[in-house]
Amino acid sequence: MIELRGVSWDHPRGHDCMVATAQAYMMANPGVRIVWETRSLQAFADEPVERLAERYDLLVIDHPFVGFAAASGCLLPLDELLGPAFLADQRANSVGPSHDSYGYGGHQWALGTDAAGHVTAYRPDLVEIIGGLPHTWDDVLRVASERSGQPTAQVAIPLIPVDALMSFCSICAAHGDKPFAMPDRVVDRSVGRHALDVLRVLRDAAHPESLHRNPPRTLDLMGTTDEVAYVPLLFGYSNYARPGFRPALIRFGPVPTTAGNSPRGGILGGAGLAVAGGTKYPDAASDYAAYVASADVQRTVYFASGGQPGHRAAWLDDAVNAAASDFFRDTLATLDAAYLRPRYEGYMDVQERAGGLIHQWLTEGGLSDPLLDTLDALYRQSNPPGEG
Repeated sequence: MIELRGVSWDHPRGHDCMVATAQAYMMANPGVRIVWETRSLQAFADEPVERLAERYDLLVIDHPFVGFAAASGCLLPLDELLGPAFLADQRANSVGPSHDSYGYGGHQWALGTDAAGHVTAYRPDLVEIIGGLPHTWDDVLRVASERSGQPTAQVAIPLIPVDALMSFCSICAAHGDKPFAMPDRVVDRSVGRHALDVLRVLRDAAHPESLHRNPPRTLDLMGTTDEVAYVPLLFGYSNYARPGFRPALIRFGPVPTTAGNSPRGGILGGAGLAVAGGTKYPDAASDYAAYVASADVQRTVYFASGGQPGHRAAWLDDAVNAAASDFFRDTLATLDAAYLRPRYEGYMDVQERAGGLIHQWLTEGGLSDPLLDTLDALYRQSNPPGEG
């Protein structure tokens, strides 16, 4: 009997779908047993992949880890285990840069089984209270200021450390400057100042718990109370667009625009399914990974069990969209224009520390330029190479 152990994260989108696909795979492959365990969403973003790879055969990972994986050998290159035709199909049917985000140094380190990125969220039954759905960043700031201090139907935005950095990056990219694209600075100083100003206005006007909530906890607040009508930036979770998942239905749409531009800059999230470098069963593990990533599984058992597919066929599927209030069609263009974070070996330390610095600045206040100086120095010290 081949036994594979996997680790995902503790949300129906991250875990239930892996358990369901494992059960379906085991029915067709009785000689294989697959057990899935969970870790927190914060650990999903932070916990070193090499430690997980020592204990598990299958890992659900965040794409910025692939530079470290390429350098350390803690994951297996899937292009050496899976056929070129399968990988070509995955690339051709990627949602935005999801598939390529797991490629680095000439190898494919994971399959993009879960596609996500920054989008907007709103309560269709409450949005008229704030004057309708905002479409531009100017609209967002106006609505946030008008609703400041209101006990219900507020604006909110996840601003725990990692999400504070993610929103900073998305706002910069929306205004024409992608962070971490230059070797000597995080972002153009004027754009960085503006992005911090936007975050400060949102902090002052948004729901008071915004500094302490991540995306799913923000959506839980939104779906179980009438306190939040609109969120301008957060990683989309299609579960909340499914009737009955929470008491109130949430819908999702494109990120806010800047003058004269289509929606752009929403940072890419999502998750990839990787095979640990030390697994005893690389063929079985990679075969299961390919099964999970296949179009038929993605738009059936994976989605039906709470997953957020990564295959484009599922995002365009009529039944999938009908079951999720058109979440996928309504956000696909934003995902296709998503901003891709760095993936070099030292980036994850930058992400963790930079998020903490921005969160501290939002909590304690201060001037923008000293924070931007510190972020630039932190970035330069990480020795960013050209992306792979």
